[in-house]
Amino acid sequence: MTTAQVIDHTQRDPWEIAVTQFDNAADAIHLDPNMRVILRECQRELVVHFPVRMQDGTVRVFTGYRVQHNVSRGPGKGGIRYHPAATLGEVKALAMWMTWKCAVVGIPYGGAKGAVVCDPKQMTLQQLETMTRRYATEIMVLIGPERDIPAPDVNTNSQTMAWIMDTYSMHHGYTAPAVVTGKPISIGGSEGRNEATARGAVFTIIEAAKHLSLDLEGARVVIQGFGNAGWFSAKLMHELGATVIGLSDTQGGIFSKKGLDPNRVEAYKRETGSVVGFAGTDRVSNRELLELDCDILIPAAIENQIDATNAPKIKARLIAEAANGPTSPEADRILRDRGIFNIPDILCNAGGVTVSYFEWVQDLQNLFWRENTINARLKEIMVKSFGDVLETSLKHKVDMRLAAYMLAVGRVAEATLTRGIYP
Repeated sequence: MTTAQVIDHTQRDPWEIAVTQFDNAADAIHLDPNMRVILRECQRELVVHFPVRMQDGTVRVFTGYRVQHNVSRGPGKGGIRYHPAATLGEVKALAMWMTWKCAVVGIPYGGAKGAVVCDPKQMTLQQLETMTRRYATEIMVLIGPERDIPAPDVNTNSQTMAWIMDTYSMHHGYTAPAVVTGKPISIGGSEGRNEATARGAVFTIIEAAKHLSLDLEGARVVIQGFGNAGWFSAKLMHELGATVIGLSDTQGGIFSKKGLDPNRVEAYKRETGSVVGFAGTDRVSNRELLELDCDILIPAAIENQIDATNAPKIKARLIAEAANGPTSPEADRILRDRGIFNIPDILCNAGGVTVSYFEWVQDLQNLFWRENTINARLKEIMVKSFGDVLETSLKHKVDMRLAAYMLAVGRVAEATLTRGIYP
């Protein structure tokens, strides 16, 4: 879903950030105290330690997580990431954010997330498959087509999902394509899924540009992260006539005042392994990239990228959060006071989970849609959701993040209250 970057855990814990954002929304909608204590916690947190025999014959024990925050509105939904710095706090935060993300776009899912602590770049394909299948077996007590549906995330992809689907199917004795989304099309994946996160983000950027009277033709765009979300965001913005002046990956960033052709940069990265060194560009760090003079900034990496130290230096007029949790609450206040319009992650990058929902529905029905149908339905949902959040923002005179959270928390609270407390 996004480009992996090293998480600096000396910064604020992502879970603390997620809870703070929830508390702000709960205060704004005067949430009942009993409902607040329910939604403030994750329903289930599974931690597994499992052995894998490596190719040299040694056995290594990996740690994995699967967390469900709230499943009142439907099955759990959320990606699985492979990263050496993954923590339970990070996974809990991502699960909570998934709850709000699904609610803000009206998708009937709850929030979940998973991770394995590992460095996939140091592992062979066979090691990754073995580890994935064992991890899938360990979390099988939680996942299932009607229970919790994983998807790709940082350092995982459609092949990872194929292994999980096959493992689940082998254990149950029948093929169960709906247990995961983001699969290859050959085994029940959906057309349009690879581009969905970026396409959904661009739909919200178009709507925000209309609101701000910002002409996208020639608008200067900077994108942090050049994985799935970053690459397709760059490609789609370029096709709209915007000028992409800055891009980055885990190795660093590149800048060109004249503009970059994302297709040529992508080809260069495939050849060399990084965007760094692309001809005719200046090298910048990932932090410096965020501070470049531009009209639109798209953080498409991971959490904790815009904080209180660099928020005062952001020059963009519009920020579109294609990544999860890239902006801290302290930075939010600074950006709001500076008049910078921010499309929050739970709205901006919800295109991925929306098309994942489409894939799940197609799998359950064994009836598949064409890509133009998928893109049209995605646009309808993203445009309506942006409009709902903007209306709430203007009505209550709050920023877009708080408006999105107010809508999402209210919807989840209503579902939880309506179902009641069992027994």
